[in-house]
Amino acid sequence: MTTITETNYEVHDASVLNWARELIDNSPSERLAADEVVHAVNRNELWRGRECLNLLAPEAPTSPIVRKLLSSEVGIRAAEGHIGPKQRWFAGTQYIDEIESLCMELLKKVFRTNYADHRLIASMLGNMTVYAALTEPGDPIMTMSQPFGGHSSNRIDGPAGIRGLNIRDIPMDPVELTVDIEQFAKTARETRPKVVTLGASMTLFPFPIKEMAEIVSEWDGKIFFDGAHQLGLIGAGLFQDPLKEGASVLTGSAGKTFSGPQSGIILWDDPELTKPFTDTIFPALAATHQVNRVAALAVAAAEFLAFGKEYMGQIVKNAKALGKAFQNQGITVLGSHKDFTETHQVILDVGKFGGGYHAANQLAEANIITNKNLIPTDKPEDWDEPSGLRIGTTEITRLGMKEDDMEVIAKLIGDVLKGDESTANTKKRIHELRSTFDKLHYCFEE
Repeated sequence: MTTITETNYEVHDASVLNWARELIDNSPSERLAADEVVHAVNRNELWRGRECLNLLAPEAPTSPIVRKLLSSEVGIRAAEGHIGPKQRWFAGTQYIDEIESLCMELLKKVFRTNYADHRLIASMLGNMTVYAALTEPGDPIMTMSQPFGGHSSNRIDGPAGIRGLNIRDIPMDPVELTVDIEQFAKTARETRPKVVTLGASMTLFPFPIKEMAEIVSEWDGKIFFDGAHQLGLIGAGLFQDPLKEGASVLTGSAGKTFSGPQSGIILWDDPELTKPFTDTIFPALAATHQVNRVAALAVAAAEFLAFGKEYMGQIVKNAKALGKAFQNQGITVLGSHKDFTETHQVILDVGKFGGGYHAANQLAEANIITNKNLIPTDKPEDWDEPSGLRIGTTEITRLGMKEDDMEVIAKLIGDVLKGDESTANTKKRIHELRSTFDKLHYCFEE
C-alpha cells in the first residue's frame, strides 16, 4: 500500500484517504469494501437524515417520488442530443423524449420563460455555458467578491477563470448588502464589461438589476443572474424576477430552494441566445445527461407548481423569525435593519464566539449542521476561518417547522455558542426535536 505523506501533494485530507486505502487493502474481498460504502451511506442517512438539524442553505430534502426516480431504470439509458428522433444519436428514445419534453415545459411554466434547458448535471455548468456562449478569452466581466457573498464559480478559480476572463469586482455596500449602484455605474463605465454577473452564495436581499441593465446597455453588455440559491424563491414569485428586470440569462441549482435533485437549470427569453447556449450545452458540456435525474427534476417542477408558493413563503417567514430570535439572543445578525433577510438565509457574525469555523464545528458536535462563511468585514484570505456563519431554513421548513420553532432553534444554537449548554445535552434535545418532525411537506404523496 502506498501511504500518502506530506511529500506527496494531495488536496484531500491524507488521513482520511489513508484510512480508505488501509480498509481496501486489508479487506479479504472486494465485496467487503463495497459493503463499507453501503454502511457509510446508511450511517449518513441515519445521522444527517434523521438525527441532525440541517441548517445548510444549499440543502433541501427531495420528495419520496423524486428520490425514487433517481434510482430508476432510465438512469442507465443514453440519450445524447436534443429532443426528437432525428436529433438523437441513438434510436429507441421515444419515452426519453417524453420525459425530457415534460421536464422542459414544466420548467418554462414554473419560471415563466420562453426557454429552459435541463441537461446540465450541475449548476456550475450553467455558469460555464454562459461564459462560453457570451464571452471570449480576455473579455472584461464584473462579478461579486466572496466576502460580499460572491461564489467561486464566477471568480478566477471557477468557470470565469477557466474561460480566461478579466474579472473586476462589483462594488458592494457592506451595510445594505447589495450593489452600490453609484460606484457600479462609475466602475462599469470604466471597465465596459461584456457580462456582469450577480451570483451570490450569501444572499439576503434583491439587487438593482433594472438600473444595472440600463447602465451596461450603453455598450451592449449583459446581466447574468446566477440564482443558484434564490431559484425556488424566483419561481414562486417571492423574490425579484431577474429576466423580467433586465437580466439576459438566469441559471440556478435545482437542489437548493427549488428542492429537486442536484442539477443545473438555465433559463432565458431571447431567441437569439438559444443557438449559442444550446450549442454549448450539447455537445460541449452535456452528452449522456442522466435521464433519471431529468425525470426527478420534472416531478420536482410539478410539485413546485402545486406547492411552491406556500413552501417558499414559509421559508422566508422562518428565516425572518430566526433572524429576530438570534438578535434577541444577543447574536449579531447581518441585515437586521432590513428585517434580516428576504430569502432562505440568515447570516450571523460569530467573531466573538471564536469565528465561523469554530462555531460550525462546535454546533456539529451537537448535531446542528451549519457552515462557516465570509462576511463583508472579512478578507478573502480569511476563507479557512471567517467571522460568519450561514444558516438556511429550507430543510427545516419542508419538515413542517414554523415561526415558533425558530425561537427554539435560536435558543439551542445560542446556548451552545455562549457556553450555557453542553454540546452533549444539546444533541439530546436535537434528537427529541427531530423525532417530532419526521414527515416531508409541500410534495405529492408517494
